[in-house]
Amino acid sequence: MGFEELLDKVGGFGPFQLRNVALLALPRVLLPMHFLLPIFLAAVPAHRCALPGAPDNFSNEDAWLEAHLPREPDGRLSACLRFTHPQALPNSTLWGEGQNSGEQPEGEPSTVPCPQGWEYNHSEFSSTIATEWDLVCEQKGLNKAISTFFFAGVLVGAVVYGYLSDRFGRRRLLLVAYVSSLVLGLASAASVSYIMFAITRTLTGMALAGFTIIVMPLELEWLDVRHRTVAGVLSSTFWTGGVMLLALIGYLIRDWRWLLLTVTLPCVPGILTLWWVPESARWLLTQGRVEEAHRYLLRCARLNGPPVGEDSLSREALNKVAAAERMVRRPSYLDLFRTPRLRYISLCCMVVWFGVNFSYYGVSLDLSGLGLNVYLTQLVFGAVELPSKLLVYLSVRHAGRRLTMAGTLLGAALAVGLRILVSPEMKSWSTALAVMGKAFSEAAFTTAYLFTSELYPTVLSAPSSLQEEEMPMKQVQD
Repeated sequence: MGFEELLDKVGGFGPFQLRNVALLALPRVLLPMHFLLPIFLAAVPAHRCALPGAPDNFSNEDAWLEAHLPREPDGRLSACLRFTHPQALPNSTLWGEGQNSGEQPEGEPSTVPCPQGWEYNHSEFSSTIATEWDLVCEQKGLNKAISTFFFAGVLVGAVVYGYLSDRFGRRRLLLVAYVSSLVLGLASAASVSYIMFAITRTLTGMALAGFTIIVMPLELEWLDVRHRTVAGVLSSTFWTGGVMLLALIGYLIRDWRWLLLTVTLPCVPGILTLWWVPESARWLLTQGRVEEAHRYLLRCARLNGPPVGEDSLSREALNKVAAAERMVRRPSYLDLFRTPRLRYISLCCMVVWFGVNFSYYGVSLDLSGLGLNVYLTQLVFGAVELPSKLLVYLSVRHAGRRLTMAGTLLGAALAVGLRILVSPEMKSWSTALAVMGKAFSEAAFTTAYLFTSELYPTVLSAPSSLQEEEMPMKQVQD
């Protein structure tokens, strides 16, 4: 008797599994709140060079700005340069007695980068890391690099947690992920310099990778094959909840430190819920810990309520299942490329996941490019994911995973491609295409999540999940 048959006897889908999905919902809610946090945390509000105060007898602010700030080719006042010497304006009473007339000394540059720093428009964000450390203009690359550092940490963490969870257990490593995410999140919120923030966010990405690597096996290894698609779609709705909740939290909390603190503190109740989260019985049997596996299986049987014969859950029967599980060689990441067939599958999955993540995070992280209210846009982008998941579930059941995967990727490509061709003045069309692109990219993400995990033999399902983690870091805003 194999483990799947044993699971059928105690109940492969019932109250025990539903409770497990509910207990593991919090990590899925927290992940998008951290992954998409740069939308608010690293937002760059409207800004310009800090200027000396206008004379007391001068009240025309527009003329004052015109005298100090050059114009860009599109006609807007420069956000990164100011005149070395204020310019004299025709028909202006700007210059009083003793004021500089705007004459430019020979050989001196006409404009200079903001020597006194910047002034920011705080109507939308009271504080972001861009306003905290002036990560604008020549330093704007450092602002966007935060996402690169974070996803690099996710990649490294996926490898580390994938190895350690197979060795020390999913439940124990989930506790490590919770505690480290809490500590590093608090450290990020208390950062006193950009370097400290970059380091702590990278380490936070490593810690959060534990959620993505561990939660899925903890759910699926207690589910029978028939109900994994339903559970997968149901679990993914918690991600959508996190996307929408981030919009609400971002709207209510405009300071980046308090915002980061707010999305980090839920790790505390998450740690408490681990008391009721069961360890994977399959993993326990592979480690020879039959007594613990027996205790969890009995708990599952009692909660689900199916009739279970004593022989099915006897120590002797479990020892036989454990022996069969231990005979299976422990897989490694190299096994994904061991045979021509596996190499073909792995390379195809990498290409698919690159396209999925490129479209999803490309659309999700570029809300400012729409020119609309960023909080409302984030809420709409989250809400549109719900019907996308429902359509994926129906399409997968009737059209199959491969056609659904191809259709959703094609839809995302068309929506995003058409948006590039639409004139910036056509905001309604641009917004509609962006929403469609988000819907299709989310549908592609959910389909890939369900599809790729079923392409491999069971023993390779955990190593293959690394592909889901290595791709997001390659999609960072330019």
